[in-house]
Amino acid sequence: MAQLVNAGCAALNYYTDMLFRCFAVILIAASVLVSGSRAPQGRPAKASGAAPVTRQLDSSDAQNTDAALAPSHEDASTNVDLKNLIDAHAHFAAGVIHEMNLEAESALDDYYNAALLDPTNEELVLDVAQQFLQAKRPEKALDLLSRASTNPAASGALFAEMGFVYSKLGRTNEAVAADRAAIRKDPRSIAGYQSLFLDFSQNKQTSEIWTLLDEASRVRGADAEFLIGLAELYFHMGIDSPQDKSTADARALSLLQRAAKTNPSDLRLQLRLAEGFVRLGKTDDAARFYEVAVKQLPDTAPQYDAVHEELANIYLQNHDTRRAAEQLEIVARDNPTDAQTYYKLGGIAYENTNYVKAMDYFRNAILFSPDFELAYYNLATAQMGADKTADALETLGRARRRFSQNFMGEYLSGMACSQEKDFTNALQHFTTAEILAKNTDPSRLTDTFYFQLGAACERTGDYARAETYFSNCLKLAPDSAEALNYLGFMWADRGEKLDKARDLISRALKSDPKNAAYLDSMAWVLYKLHQNKPALDYALKAIQFSEEEDATVYDHLGDIYNALGQKDKARQAWNKSLSLEADETVRKKIDSAGK
Repeated sequence: MAQLVNAGCAALNYYTDMLFRCFAVILIAASVLVSGSRAPQGRPAKASGAAPVTRQLDSSDAQNTDAALAPSHEDASTNVDLKNLIDAHAHFAAGVIHEMNLEAESALDDYYNAALLDPTNEELVLDVAQQFLQAKRPEKALDLLSRASTNPAASGALFAEMGFVYSKLGRTNEAVAADRAAIRKDPRSIAGYQSLFLDFSQNKQTSEIWTLLDEASRVRGADAEFLIGLAELYFHMGIDSPQDKSTADARALSLLQRAAKTNPSDLRLQLRLAEGFVRLGKTDDAARFYEVAVKQLPDTAPQYDAVHEELANIYLQNHDTRRAAEQLEIVARDNPTDAQTYYKLGGIAYENTNYVKAMDYFRNAILFSPDFELAYYNLATAQMGADKTADALETLGRARRRFSQNFMGEYLSGMACSQEKDFTNALQHFTTAEILAKNTDPSRLTDTFYFQLGAACERTGDYARAETYFSNCLKLAPDSAEALNYLGFMWADRGEKLDKARDLISRALKSDPKNAAYLDSMAWVLYKLHQNKPALDYALKAIQFSEEEDATVYDHLGDIYNALGQKDKARQAWNKSLSLEADETVRKKIDSAGK
């Protein structure tokens, strides 16, 4: 009903100057004015760019009644006499009253009669025709448009609309003829090309479409609206004919770039330009027009949130998380219950290692969308990042009660237990995750997963399984320095496969020569191989490059000094280790060295 309430109002200003001349409808006019002004209904994309025919008498003519009632020069040229204008106004005003009384059919009939009596008012004709189409009465729309088309001054937009109606009625030949007439009338209006494109598409006339689009591309003096509309037709061509998509996209890009050079000030065109560039992956160009558009886009506009979100997505693709967060914060302020916005903000905060802020955003996502499963897992991950492991396990427990058992829940539970040094439960969760993945999605069994599973096995003393899982990890990622070092150190610490262990640790060091953990591992395997002098060099480098002092590194250094017969230095190293971490084994070494 809201659309019908606006029907015909496009010509309200046109008739206003005639109100005081028509005493018979003064009371009706007063009712219209009291009801308040209403914006005319916008034209559909097919007729975009059409300039409505407007005809107004000069208000100064009211000083002379005879002059006021005489038809203007424009009236005479269009063969619309004053009596018809007065009758047209009466029908129009009556239609407004019917609208106010929610009498849709009667209102439309009066607007139809008004348009018949003044067929040169194309904006009214086109709007009423649209209303008949929406009411599934295309014959009435065609009747109105056909009558208006007899006016020599009829625009291309009117013929394009008539072609569209013919097409709806299955009268293809007449539709094509009307569309061709629209193009001849105004080659720089996209409406005729749009309607003819639709005719050819419905009949799968691909070669005719390419000819039409090429013809339109050669039009000189085309404005931004024409160029953007033509680019959008190429987009449709790429969808309808996938084998031609690359060619269609290339031509669409050329048209959009031409349109961009005109620097359109119209907000609607700026947004369409940006959307076109997004479709083609030209995010920098899209961002430029979105940035211009958001400055003039009112926060009450229906596109407000969508434009800010699209701009945020572009910034995220370009790794500009700061500006992406700014756009998403605007959306969150405008729509404070949107879980997806909080989820994206949480992801940005997590990427920037702001785990506390990430936790707040993910909590809001869950608050406003309790069934948003991924938000639970991301909240748990942020909690682990903030060393809130107990909170992470509680979050994962809530997810487990709410959702069915799945790989992600079990895997993250294993990670949380490992962080808590509860390796027995960690191994149980990882094992369950492995079984679930094998049965549902084996691609989840990545090198990272096998590394975590191998580490849990090693920490629980199951060295055989640990070796198997580390080997699986290295099959998937042969250059994983962390896995090379872990497996090599595990063998060295147990005095097993020492030559292989040294080779693995050497490969890890090649990728990161100053890594203190890898240097310590090399020192340890050389010590096990009784190569104490080179072992000492690596141990000292490990201390040199350690970001934080490590008890294990000093313990190993003490053992190496002791093997070299440097008892005092050995005791110093062990004492340092003991000061960093209490260990009865290290204390016994000190006591033994003192004897």
